Amino acid sequence: MRLLRSTDLALRVLMRLAVAGDTSPTTRDVAAAMDVPYTHAAKVVAELQHMGLLTARRGRGGGLSLTEKGRAASVGGLVRAFEGEGDVVDCDGAASTAPCPLRSDCRLRGALRRAQEAFYASLDPLTVTDLTADPTGPLLLGIPGVR
Repeated sequence: MRLLRSTDLALRVLMRLAVAGDTSPTTRDVAAAMDVPYTHAAKVVAELQHMGLLTARRGRGGGLSLTEKGRAASVGGLVRAFEGEGDVVDCDGAASTAPCPLRSDCRLRGALRRAQEAFYASLDPLTVTDLTADPTGPLLLGIPGVR
């Protein structure tokens, strides 16, 4: 299963903040360290803030920090939230495509749905804190612009 770019970035932002220590990087700092456009990082940060996983303070001395809820967040839950509840394949057809003629009796759709759920279930026990355990935490700190 391939993750959306925003899902990948959300996980990396949370991991980055988990190792921030006493520092409070800005959205611009995180975007630069992750080598992503600021506007994309800002959208992801806004969604994570809305979910209560991080706090963002504006102005002098401001920045981002991970909440306890963010540290304990299930990776599977985060991926579900960013990916949405849709199927891996669009059997019903989007506005620009016709529905698949096999959709009523196709076994592939069910198999893919089970595989998708198994993927999420394998991520459910992992937390953001788990993702930053050694050796990843020290590696994150070694990224230029991450301190």
